[in-house]
Amino acid sequence: MKMSRFEEAISVDVPVHVAYDRWTRFEDFPSFMEGVERVEQLDDRTLRWTATIAGMSRTWTAVIVDQTPDTRIAWKSIDGADNAGAVLFEALGPDRTKVILRMDIEPDGLVESAGDALGFVQRRVKGDLERYRDLVERTGPGVQGWRGEIHGDDVQPDPSEATTAAR
Repeated sequence: MKMSRFEEAISVDVPVHVAYDRWTRFEDFPSFMEGVERVEQLDDRTLRWTATIAGMSRTWTAVIVDQTPDTRIAWKSIDGADNAGAVLFEALGPDRTKVILRMDIEPDGLVESAGDALGFVQRRVKGDLERYRDLVERTGPGVQGWRGEIHGDDVQPDPSEATTAAR
């Protein structure tokens, strides 16, 4: 099957670091992503997802392949549902951020392929971004995000974790 590519963008009325920090709280994704039942962060790079897709529960593991604070988080699945993507953060001013979500998804089977063809996935992604905007604007600053960096297999820990560990 062929991968489907989606891109959606939304502007949020918070500074870029607030938008980014909220997105790094992967275990909170079920609060704004339709169909996502659970996201477990296994380590700094690895996430195990459980979601309902086309009425069926699916589980997959993804790794973060690039994470640069306030700029970009990119991932790819390593087992289960075949997908990859990136979320980009662009400051539009001191208190406004553009969030761009790009995803490549391979529909599994006839039902998912039909749903993809009818635009269900695109609408779901758009709705997820709108719920994310509502959440981040409502909660605002104060949510602690992960500020480490990941580039391929190289993981540089959050600088605040190094200071805490040194105590």
